[in-house]
Amino acid sequence: MPTPQNPERDPSSRTAKESHSPRTALTNTLSDLRKTPTFRFFGLAFLAYVVWSVAYEQVLKPRTTLDEVVIEHMVSSTEAAFEAIGWPVGTYPQPASHRDRVGVAGHVGVQIGAPCDGVALFALFAIFILAFPGPLLRKAWFIPAGIALLHLANVVRVIVLARIQATSPEWLEFNHDYTFTVLIYGLVFALWYLWTVLGRPTRPTNPAAPGRPTNPTTPTPAA
Repeated sequence: MPTPQNPERDPSSRTAKESHSPRTALTNTLSDLRKTPTFRFFGLAFLAYVVWSVAYEQVLKPRTTLDEVVIEHMVSSTEAAFEAIGWPVGTYPQPASHRDRVGVAGHVGVQIGAPCDGVALFALFAIFILAFPGPLLRKAWFIPAGIALLHLANVVRVIVLARIQATSPEWLEFNHDYTFTVLIYGLVFALWYLWTVLGRPTRPTNPAAPGRPTNPTTPTPAA
């Protein structure tokens, strides 16, 4: 007569219990999550943003003139737009390294600081595109094109804000803090969405199965 086995001493039973333990289930869930494209996207984006933040604060900001070059270009572009429209350009005391204030003559104008020059926004936009799946060749042109469009939008923002400061200064703070924040970030989200469409790999519309004719129509037997 066979001797019944004690389930407490059965190794297979113990292994089965351990495999269904909460800790094992959580480990398996996390392991499966790490393999998903969503986890890879957020992980890569977070890591890239940390690297960018450290590089900007420790290297680019204190040791280069990246912000100054961008701000100077925004000022000169705004002045060129003023002259093209016919608005008189104001003259203001400027820092020795670059110009950061622009406006209509006879008014205090607006000052452009590093937080408003768009550099951090360029990096955020580029990080999303780099982390999101898509062909590298498309990223090579989409990222510079998107940054150029964001910079143009930021120049337009300065033009409008300088004009508001000259005509309706009481509305300057509201438009600076809310109106253009919504518009600029809305443009960023629109570009991100556009990339989710453009970044998809192209697939053939009707690929032919191997070993089968390309014409799916079956000939009708003659009567």
